[in-house]
Order: sequence, then C-alpha cells, then structure tokens
Amino acid sequence: MATRNIGLRGLRAVASAGVGLAAGAAVTLAAQRPALKSLRARIEHLEHASQAQHQTNFAHQQRLHWELLSKAMDDPDLAEVLDAYDGTVSPRTQRQFLFANALYTNALCYYRMGNMTREEFFGFARSMLQNPIFREYWYATRPHRATLIDTSEEAKLGRMVDDLLVQLEEADIDEWWVVGEPPSE
Repeated sequence: MATRNIGLRGLRAVASAGVGLAAGAAVTLAAQRPALKSLRARIEHLEHASQAQHQTNFAHQQRLHWELLSKAMDDPDLAEVLDAYDGTVSPRTQRQFLFANALYTNALCYYRMGNMTREEFFGFARSMLQNPIFREYWYATRPHRATLIDTSEEAKLGRMVDDLLVQLEEADIDEWWVVGEPPSE
C-alpha cells in the first residue's frame, strides 16, 4: 500500500509540475505578446518604407532616362551615341525613335509602378501602333527586345505588343480600337 501512495504522490507531483510549467509558459507568452506585436508592426512599417523608397528610386530613374533622351533628341551629336541602327536611319528618324522609346518606356514604367493596368497598357500600345513612325520604331527595335530575359515583365509586354501588331496588320476592319483581346491581369 505504501508503494502505491508513493507512486500516486509521484504522479501528482509530476502533473503539478507540468501544470506549473504550462502556466509559466503561458505567462511568458502573454508577457512577450506585446513585444512580438510591436516587432511585427515595425517589420510592416519597414517593408512599406522600403516599397516607397523603391517607387521613388524608380520614378527618379524614369526622370533621368527622359532627361538623357531629351538631350539626345535636341543634339544630333549626342543622338549618335544612341544610334543602335548602324547608321541606317536618318538623324530625324533617330530622334523620332528616341521619342517613341521615351513614350513606350514611360508607359512601361507606369505599368510597373502600378499606375496603369495591363489592359490599359494594351490600349496604349494599340493606339501607338496606329502611328507609322511608332510601328517603324517597333520593327527596328525587335533585335533589342530579343536580348531581354524571356521571363521578364518587359519581355512579356513586348511579346504582347508584337502579337497585337500582327493582329492589327491582319485585321480587315477600320475599327482598330477593337482589334486584339485585352489581356487578363
């Protein structure tokens, strides 16, 4: 009988210790909860700040791109630096291509920043492809787009515009604004 009492007391002691341990863990977790909540809030704040900084950097880079292209459009000597057409286009055409590039890059950046949906980008491309100079630019820069990483967003959008151009050229209707199926997001 004494052995049973010792065994029961031992089990009670172990159970009591387990309950005490669990209670201690619960108290510790409860005490740490505000600190964890504060850390989560701080991490979210830093992530938002990082995103905002990325957007600011992206906008700054876009502005710099425009300034450089503007200088090249204004100065034929500088435009020669950007001649990626092996001298096959006139200086006037090259300036037009630089402007077409600026327009396309601007739309691309707007899309990347989230200021334009994929469907809106498609609409922009559809209207720009109505312009013969933009079409000529698009054809002339095909080798440049071929160097993009296939899975990049820029390459995917370029292929979307390529497909749209083919559809526009094959269309038998004058209503160009209905040609092509806008992509789903």
